[in-house]
Order: sequence, then C-alpha cells, then structure tokens
Amino acid sequence: MVTKYNNLRGTAPAITMHDMTNHGGNGSNRPAAGISWNEAARFVNWLNSSRGFQAAYNFTTSGYNDNISLWGAGQANGSNLFRHTDAVSFLPSDHEWYKAAYGSPSGTWFNYPTGSDSAPTPVGGGTASGTAVYMQPFNQGPADIDNAGGLSPYGTMAQGGNIWEVIEGAHDNVNDNPTESRVLRGSPWEHVDAGYLVPNTRFGLETTNENLNHGFRVAMVPEPSSLSLLLAGGAVLMAGRRRKV
Repeated sequence: MVTKYNNLRGTAPAITMHDMTNHGGNGSNRPAAGISWNEAARFVNWLNSSRGFQAAYNFTTSGYNDNISLWGAGQANGSNLFRHTDAVSFLPSDHEWYKAAYGSPSGTWFNYPTGSDSAPTPVGGGTASGTAVYMQPFNQGPADIDNAGGLSPYGTMAQGGNIWEVIEGAHDNVNDNPTESRVLRGSPWEHVDAGYLVPNTRFGLETTNENLNHGFRVAMVPEPSSLSLLLAGGAVLMAGRRRKV
C-alpha cells in the first residue's frame, strides 16, 4: 500500500522504505519498515484524501519528512492539536492503541496483547492463540502481517512483537508541540524477551526517525458511533485475520 501511495501520490512527496533484503525482504504482505512518523502521517492523509475525507494531519511544507503544523480552534480533535476532528483515518493515539492491545469488549484488561496475563510463546510466524513474533533472528525480519501471532480480544494482530509501531501522541502526553517526540509501542521481532510486550513499555522517538524495525498501524472511524483499530504491522491494512482492506 505504501508502493501504491508512491505510484498515485501526484505531487505529494514519496515515502521511503528500508531495504529489507537482508531481513526477509520487502514482501507485499510484510510491514512497511523504515517509516518515520512524518511519513506515516502523510500516508494516512492520503487514505483520507483519496476517499474524499478530511486530512488528519496539517502539513504546510512539501518535504517528505517535514513536521506537521498544529490544527487551530474548531479544527483540532479536542485537546489533541495533531489530529483534525473530521478525519476518518489516523494514527492511533496512545490510549486507542493501548485499549486495542490490552483491553477487551468485556472490560477485562490483560498484561499482554494476546488476551492473557501469561507471556506469549515466541514464534517466527503463524496465527496460533497466545503467540507473538519476538525472540527471532535479526536477519529473519518481521512476519507477514496476517501471519504474525495470536489476536487480541479486539481482533488485532501483532500489537506485541513483529515491528515497533509509531503512535500519534506526543511522548510527554501533551499534543501541542509538532516537533515533540512521538510514542513508540509494540516491540519488534528481534527483541529477546517479553518485557517489551507489557503495558508500561513506552518509548519516545523523533518524528523523522526511519529505523528499519519501525512501522505503523492505522485507526479509522468506519461510522460515527464506533472506532475500529485496523490490523497493520506496518502499512498493509487488515481487519480481523483474513479480510484485507
């Protein structure tokens, strides 16, 4: 989908991906790796504009890795000055990502994003319940995003392991500084224990960082009354386990 964006973007800047030849390759169903926060935000804006919806993020310059500007009064999503209130697709906030990973429709909360308080079994792929892609060889790279471990109670896959995911929110929890470091969650395939998969694991990274084990996930509002977090280890979107968007 990032390749499709690059082919159809018109005058919008291209998004660069890391060459994963030495890490399992840039497969068509693998996460788009090496994506900065700014690039992920541009992709999300395209998801909106290509369907006639309001852009989520306010880019006022044209560089592919330039920072956003803040939305003004009447445009911002409440106190979150990063996201436009009318956007349909956006990067998940820290709270939205957290709930999709560790919460459940019943109101029960878990220690791992597999609907369990026990550490998931480390695997290199597959969809078995209670598994996650971590503790794997660095040269293996992340798994296909429909083959990256068990699901959370909300039906999202690979929120633990496979690839780090950039989050919309500022690391200081105050979304009024467009250059503030953003949140990083999820843990990648090569981390050596389950300590990065628990709820309090939360790092900050620069908006321009393009590390090879960074990707992103997209959230969307499919109808006014509900919020769904679509499964995406990087830029390939999925709803549930098999239905591709």
